[in-house]
Amino acid sequence: MKRPEVYLTREITPASLVKIYEQLGVPAEGRVGVKISLGEPGNQNYLKPELIKDLVRLVDGAIIESNTAYGGGRGDTANHLQVAKDHGFTEIAEIDIMDADGEIELPIKGGHNLDVDPVGQNLAKYDTVINLAHFKGHGVAGFGGVLKNQSIGIASIAGKAYIHTAGATRDAEKFMACFSENPPADLDVFAIQDQFLESMAEAAKAVSDYLRDKTGRENPILYINVLNNISRDCDCDAEPEAVNLPDLGIIASLDPVAADQASLDQILALTGEGRDAFAERLETQNGAHILQHAAELGLGSREYELIEID
Repeated sequence: MKRPEVYLTREITPASLVKIYEQLGVPAEGRVGVKISLGEPGNQNYLKPELIKDLVRLVDGAIIESNTAYGGGRGDTANHLQVAKDHGFTEIAEIDIMDADGEIELPIKGGHNLDVDPVGQNLAKYDTVINLAHFKGHGVAGFGGVLKNQSIGIASIAGKAYIHTAGATRDAEKFMACFSENPPADLDVFAIQDQFLESMAEAAKAVSDYLRDKTGRENPILYINVLNNISRDCDCDAEPEAVNLPDLGIIASLDPVAADQASLDQILALTGEGRDAFAERLETQNGAHILQHAAELGLGSREYELIEID
C-alpha cells in the first residue's frame, strides 16, 4: 500500500500554518472545530492565538476543548473559559467547551480495553475537525501529539478518567486518588500503562469513526502538529520543565499515526541533552506503544513519505 504523505515546513508562522493546511488538499467543510489545548494557567508553551488566528479565521472555525479530569485551572467550564480569555483565544474565535452541558458515548470498534468513548456532546455540532496539536513530551503518556489531542483532549471529564484507567472507572476523583498518598486498593494506574496508551488509541479511533460515519467523508479530520516550545512536560503542567529542544517546524497529514510518528522522528534525529531527556521519558513511559496500537486498529500507518514544502 502507498505510504501516507506527511508534509513538513520548517517555518512556524501564521502564513506557514495556513500553507501546510492548504497543502493537505482537503478543504474544511461545514461547521469546523479547531481542537487545541488552551494551556494550563502558568504554562507558556501552548500554541499562541497570534500563531493560529489566520487559520482559524480562514476556516471560520470555533476553538473546541473539553474540561480536565485533574481539576487545575481548566477543571470546570467557567474557569476554562476564563483561561481562554486570559490566554487571548476569545479574541480570535468562539470557544466551545464541548462537555459543558453533557456528554455522548461514541462506540469503539475493535478495542481491547474500552467499549465506548465518552466525549463532550457538542462534538456532534461539527462536520470537520482540525486537530491542531502542540507536540511535546508528557509525564504519563511519554509524548502528546494529535492522537492524544483527539483522545484525552476530546473526552469528557468522565471519559478522561475512563481512558486513563483503561475502562476501570469514570470517576475522576478515584482516578486522581491513584496519585495520592492513599490510592484506591482496587486500582493501580501505574500497572496498566500500556493499556492506558492503547485506550488513547482506541478513543482516537472512535472519534475518527464517528465523524466519518456522521459526514460520509473519508477525511473529516485534518492533523497538524506544531513542533515549537518543546518541553518534556505537557501544556497541562502549570510548571513544565524548561524548553530544551529547538523549534523544528510544522507537520501535517491526513493520517494521525504518521503525523505523530514523523514528529517523534524529527526529535529523535537530533543530538544533545534535550533530545536524550525527551527520549528517556518516551522510553520510560513506553510512549510509542500508542502508535503501535493505533496502527493495529487501522487508524493509520507508522510508515510515511515525508515531503518538505519550503
